[in-house]
Amino acid sequence: MPSTVIKTFAYDAQRWELQVTFVTGRRYVYEGVPPEVHQSLRGAFAKGSYFNREIRNRYRYRELA
Repeated sequence: MPSTVIKTFAYDAQRWELQVTFVTGRRYVYEGVPPEVHQSLRGAFAKGSYFNREIRNRYRYRELA
């Protein structure tokens, strides 16, 4: 199901970094995200809800220009 919050996301397994682009166009990198969290996000029916519950405010992040 397409997300109404998350436009795209990509995962760097070597660095444990999750890059998320929101529908607003803002992009962030979340650091220290374990592979199983990324896999769960990929499989989540409601990706925005999963992101808010399991990733937002749990991992260090930075905004990309």
